[in-house]
Amino acid sequence: MQLDAAEVPFDPAVAGGAAAAFVLWGCAVAVSLAVAAVIGGRMRRGLPAVSPRPHAPAGWDGGEVAIAVVVFFCLQLLAAAAAPPQDMTSQLAVAATAMLLATAATAAMLLRKGADPATLGFGLARLQEDAALGVASVGLALAPLLGLAAALDSLVPYRHALIDFLTAHRDPLAIGLVWFAAVVAAPISEEFLFRRVLQGWLQQREPQWGRATPVVLSSLAFALAHVGQGLAWVPLFFFGLVAGYLARQTGSIVPGIVFHGLFNAVSVLLVLAQTAPGTAGGG
Repeated sequence: MQLDAAEVPFDPAVAGGAAAAFVLWGCAVAVSLAVAAVIGGRMRRGLPAVSPRPHAPAGWDGGEVAIAVVVFFCLQLLAAAAAPPQDMTSQLAVAATAMLLATAATAAMLLRKGADPATLGFGLARLQEDAALGVASVGLALAPLLGLAAALDSLVPYRHALIDFLTAHRDPLAIGLVWFAAVVAAPISEEFLFRRVLQGWLQQREPQWGRATPVVLSSLAFALAHVGQGLAWVPLFFFGLVAGYLARQTGSIVPGIVFHGLFNAVSVLLVLAQTAPGTAGGG
């Protein structure tokens, strides 16, 4: 089960009242334009959107990347088989646990190979700056990506087990599980796998491929991992470009985790609004 909620489309007709929804949408657009203006100002001065930091390159090889991918997806398959098919509560809990266990197992493998927490992207020395980058990235990407998701949803309706689950279950346990899975487990696990393990390895080939190629390839892999949820993989590709750029410039996945977690948090709140009793999406 994919636990991301970042691709949930925005439906202003049912998101807590049309007037309030359009005010929120207008604020999101204004924030996006403001962040874009700051980035434009930096670029006019010859500066990148995010200043690069010196950081140690990934020291793992393609075989270790393949092992990480196998560990992640095998544990997800085992989690799906272990939980009763009709018990979504158990499925969510087991799937989130499996993702975090896969992250821990992969990190342990790479640490034994000589990596350290900073090389793995988990360094906290610049936590405040990393958090600020993640928040700014949400401000930049929220309106365009949710707008794109809504446009695509009108072509191919979006389906996700989390939406069905929250439509049927509104108790604190259900909401807490979804929150933990989408806002904590998925951001940590997926940013580590796609933006550090995979992209970090691909970045070893930057002299031949160019700086953009590893970010594009890791974003494509991230998007393809979500195929089967309508056209959600399209906005997720652009989502991956933002997170991948953050990882490339900083050598840390902390900004991406903050970005990913906050984006999913907004999406979960939208799902809760759109599936609430009495709304068009909630029956």
